[in-house]
Amino acid sequence: MKTIGLIGGMSWESTAEYYRLLNELTRERLGGLHSAKCVLYSVDFAEIECLQVEGRWDEAGAVLAEAAGALEAAGAELLLICTNTMHKVADQVSSAVGVPLLHLADTTAEAVRGQGLRRIGLLGTAFTMEQDFYRGRLVDHGLDVVVPDAAGRETVHRVIYEELCVGVVKEESRTAYIAVIDELIAAGAEGIVLGCTEIELLIRPQDSRVPLFPTTQLHAEAAVARALATP
Repeated sequence: MKTIGLIGGMSWESTAEYYRLLNELTRERLGGLHSAKCVLYSVDFAEIECLQVEGRWDEAGAVLAEAAGALEAAGAELLLICTNTMHKVADQVSSAVGVPLLHLADTTAEAVRGQGLRRIGLLGTAFTMEQDFYRGRLVDHGLDVVVPDAAGRETVHRVIYEELCVGVVKEESRTAYIAVIDELIAAGAEGIVLGCTEIELLIRPQDSRVPLFPTTQLHAEAAVARALATP
């Protein structure tokens, strides 16, 4: 098994899910006492969030690129950025190392297309929903992407940063998210991409009338498949 390098901590709540999933999926594939070969570089999310808000993406990218280099030096043969939003700097991170970066939007798009769907609703941080670095990548895969209205985007973003990233899961927030999902379905969404790794802490399969695409789960599945692939 190749060693998987995780650039995590954004937030650690979802990074912990990555670690759990990678190990569970490896055990399912290999059986017995097998677990994932992985190394983790966990950043201070408070520092990254400040750079996000101030639009200092190059500096944030430099932090993640340094983390990627450290992971490569530690033996990582495949890298994951354990957050959708920070894929805004994926090219900067990828260019800093000589090992492949498994892009989260690519794994998500492959899963959507694998179910024969084209028009999808996207939930995530305001950066992910409103900017082109993630939506555009999905569109490049032939998908039609719809996002919530301004009020819906504000609700989704606020819950991520003020609640989920600090381990708070509220039933009223789940209800608010379900209302946003229903609006996306009314706008023609055939599936919903949970385009923030924390959203899976809140939204369950039964909360949507159309298929959900949990990006943390999909990323972990793709990583294990790549790590175990025969050269």
